[in-house]
Amino acid sequence: MKQYRNYVAGRWLETQRQFTDINPVDGRPIAEVHEAERSHVDEAVQSGHRALAGEWGRSTPTERSALMYRIADEIERRRDDFLEAEMGDTGKPLAMVSSVDIPRGAANFRAFADLIKTAPLESYVLDLPGGDRALNYTVRKPLGVVGIISPWNLPLLLLTWKVAPAIACGNAVVAKPSEETPGTATLLAEVMDRVGMPAGAFNLVHGFGAGSTGEFITRHPDVNGITFTGESATGSAIMRAASESIKPVSFELGGKNAAIIFADCDFQKMLDGMMRAIFLNTGQVCLCTERVYVERALYASFCEALTNRVRTLKLGRPRDAGTDLGPLISGEHRDKVLGYFRLAREEGADVLVGGGVPRFSDERDGGFWLEPTVITGLAESARCVKEEIFGPICHVTPFDSEQQVVALANDSRYGLAASIWTTRLDRAHRVAEAMRTGLSWVNSWFLRDLRTPFGGAGLSGIGREGGVHSLNFYSELTNVCVRIDAG
Repeated sequence: MKQYRNYVAGRWLETQRQFTDINPVDGRPIAEVHEAERSHVDEAVQSGHRALAGEWGRSTPTERSALMYRIADEIERRRDDFLEAEMGDTGKPLAMVSSVDIPRGAANFRAFADLIKTAPLESYVLDLPGGDRALNYTVRKPLGVVGIISPWNLPLLLLTWKVAPAIACGNAVVAKPSEETPGTATLLAEVMDRVGMPAGAFNLVHGFGAGSTGEFITRHPDVNGITFTGESATGSAIMRAASESIKPVSFELGGKNAAIIFADCDFQKMLDGMMRAIFLNTGQVCLCTERVYVERALYASFCEALTNRVRTLKLGRPRDAGTDLGPLISGEHRDKVLGYFRLAREEGADVLVGGGVPRFSDERDGGFWLEPTVITGLAESARCVKEEIFGPICHVTPFDSEQQVVALANDSRYGLAASIWTTRLDRAHRVAEAMRTGLSWVNSWFLRDLRTPFGGAGLSGIGREGGVHSLNFYSELTNVCVRIDAG
């Protein structure tokens, strides 16, 4: 049995308390994970401050950039190990892990390695009476020790999305991966160790949330900032904990994302895009579409075409040829999503396809599988239309006018992303800008430029990450003002 240990102050720590890492494909154990104690989290935080007071704190952007390139190279050198760990923890198809998760994990380090060397900083000259002047310029300094709590749905991608800019800015990191997906995070710690990351600059602690490692990090008075991706309710709890010591937070939380499909869209491109938007990673992506609004003239054709495409999806093992969908992450999460399937029926939904648990008559029956599902017929007030489900399901609704559908799409406490499908340029710009979301896609989905701001509104989060926005969160920006006499 594999042992996933903690990495603190440049050394590996085993602990008395352990928990089991489960493969969601068949429900079998694949590793024992060492749960960090409060004292281990405190040691990680203090080692981070020691690193900042020493060699790491004196590092330059150029030096950190070179280190980050070595990290990316080492991730790619160990590509097969990362692939196996990610598939083992999540059950994702090899095609997705090899084209998205692991390459993006390495790319995040390279992107921020480049950015930290070229990121602009402000400078101004202020004219004063009598000919004197004042020169103002900005200095970027590390925020300090940053607590990073990452989710299980895109484990390596979203962990590195936070670790990379934090390191680029010269911070020390205390990272806690989801207890569901500890594998690639542990491999990342091995990479950090191999490339020569100074002791304490990167720390990895395993565990749970409340009453465990996550709470120990968020309540620690010497942690200087918290970044978190996950459920909105957890984000609220972390915000309360962080408020005790007045530290900055950056949250990317849940979504109940809408797609708006106009009758003039390119139908085939739209259908291909919607299949990804609804079912990528078995619907377990915060950006996935759960509400689909279709112009009435296209509604019947869309429902038929989507239903037919869903019936062709292959639920299979990660390495099986042609696998489209893997399992859900855990039995607990499957029970939650199944509860919404039952609720949808109680609320009066028509189930066009899916809605149940598939049977394979092999070891997969011990895993956490669900059928991809399309429903219609619910009122906009229904819980299944209002609440995030985070599974392979969408609800399809017809609409009659642009004004009506904008109001429907915006009628949500979430505000993460939207996608608009139309060939009319004026409508595309108008509707995209009208969305109360952090991100609006037009004729695309999950197309990301890492330099652009990313984040949500409402229950979908606080702050923006990406490009210089990430650098600014992980930095203390200090203004230096120098008075220059006229002489």
